[in-house]
Amino acid sequence: MQARRALWWSVLLVASVPVSAAGSGLLTFKSENDSYSNNGDDGHYSNGVELIWAFEPGSDHWLRGLAERLPGWRGVEVDGGAYRFAHQMYTPDDIRAPWLIEDDRPYAGLLLGGVSLFDRIPHRGWHEVRSLDMDVGIVGPASGAEVIQREFHEVVAANEPLGWDHQLDNEPVVNLAYEHAWIGRFSLDGYQVEYGPGIGFSLGNLYTYASAGVGLRFGENLERSLGIPAIAPARGGWASFRPDQGFSWYAFASLEGRYMARNLLLDGNTFQDSHSVEREEWVGDALAGLALTWDRWQLSCSYAWRTDEFVTQDSHDTFGSLTLSRWF
Repeated sequence: MQARRALWWSVLLVASVPVSAAGSGLLTFKSENDSYSNNGDDGHYSNGVELIWAFEPGSDHWLRGLAERLPGWRGVEVDGGAYRFAHQMYTPDDIRAPWLIEDDRPYAGLLLGGVSLFDRIPHRGWHEVRSLDMDVGIVGPASGAEVIQREFHEVVAANEPLGWDHQLDNEPVVNLAYEHAWIGRFSLDGYQVEYGPGIGFSLGNLYTYASAGVGLRFGENLERSLGIPAIAPARGGWASFRPDQGFSWYAFASLEGRYMARNLLLDGNTFQDSHSVEREEWVGDALAGLALTWDRWQLSCSYAWRTDEFVTQDSHDTFGSLTLSRWF
């Protein structure tokens, strides 16, 4: 029941977002929620949705001009671009408490919009993939998280969240993130295996961190698809596939570690006093899932396990992700 409620909430949240489908592109809707992992709670990373329009920029597209102005990028070498919209909600474990819970994470809503650049560099028997994500948005009451959670819980007769008076204050956020992966491939008993390490970083008043990890994909026709679905705090990532090629599938798994130098959602507001908790500097994720592709559609589901993000956290977090994509 909790998972169905969360999914309908996510659908309703993005239903009114206008997305231009002019030209050829891949439209992706992603829903992340702790209820998908059988956690059943509303605590910590409670809910997130992301809407992505990915496409190959034309020769005169403004994203190619942007790439020319960025160090290490060339406009003619950009293989893909994306427009992204994301909304996320964070709460302490006990949303029924109206008082400030000092040793649990702050209430926070996050609303983001951004653009991404993608580049695939082929080599003999392996390839590189890199992405650059640029985001602007706001944390605080202006994100609408309090209203959305209150109204939705009233509709579905769930526990009323009573602690939003203690949420983080409004603060504009600007963030830049980069990821680079090296991917090899080999065949195994008629199936294909892709594997490889990756590194990345994020800079901004929302997140500042350095990351390193390794990913694995196993399945059929891996040459028709690319990437592993990302989980917040990473942005949408370049998870794509070629359309109109029948049915295929792959399973995926990844491990990632991050050194967190800044997390506004735990550290509190930058320029004014707010609720905060002591952040753990080292955070690790384990991710596993399955993707199914049929002609112009792809459905993937993921399960994520995350180590403690702050010192007074009682236990690690688990949450799930559902991603539906369609080519237009």
